Amino acid sequence: MSPEYIHLEHDGKILLVDTEGNGPIIPQMGRVSCPVGYQIRLPTLDEAESFGLQWITKRVNRIRLDGIDYSITYGTPEISWPRDWAWKDSVISDSAVDPVARESVYRTLHRVVSKVVISNSNGEILMAKVSRGFFTGCWTLPGGFVDYGEHPREAAQREALEELGVAITIPDPNAELGTFVDGDEDNIVQTAIFNEEGINWVSFTYKCNSDLDHQEIIPKDDEIEEARWFTVKDALSVAVSMFDIDAIRKLS
Repeated sequence: MSPEYIHLEHDGKILLVDTEGNGPIIPQMGRVSCPVGYQIRLPTLDEAESFGLQWITKRVNRIRLDGIDYSITYGTPEISWPRDWAWKDSVISDSAVDPVARESVYRTLHRVVSKVVISNSNGEILMAKVSRGFFTGCWTLPGGFVDYGEHPREAAQREALEELGVAITIPDPNAELGTFVDGDEDNIVQTAIFNEEGINWVSFTYKCNSDLDHQEIIPKDDEIEEARWFTVKDALSVAVSMFDIDAIRKLS
């Protein structure tokens, strides 16, 4: 049977215990040395119940470390703010914390991607066939990961330039980036967890109407196999990402 633990989180704080199940325990950020093994871990379900806690279960993740599969229940405790619990940010850099607990916190961090629906005056949508990564060989909207400190709107424009060699300007009537850019703003924000590993994806997809001003589309070597304009119907038929499909339906 897989070892089972529970990740109880409330307002950025989580419940941690020592190896005997006593707690709450607070990690020390930046601690790099500790006795053999670990001193701090997530509680088991029985240990959490022994504290008199009740919770609303959100999901169960499977975490595989060093050939062992762990089952982690994620729940929201039915308590007021847990003053004496650990800030989740303090877990990552303490070597005394069980790697399972650190990985559990890592799984709760959002992976943010940004994409763009580029639509020309014929109502066609520009899509790219990727040559590496999860969607190798598939057609997707231009886009990718949002860089650290980058606004999703900036990321969508940057990815279009990097992947396809085209410069676009997404309307920004609310001046989110500090400068007013006229045009009708249309975007969609989506979130999903696609498998039992529990990685939480957040996707920003923007709409940009442009004929690209006669720019040449130049697919990025080693990343984009080809790029092509599709009718909305055909774009929906070749798209494989649920984020892309929903965005095309809403923004086209």
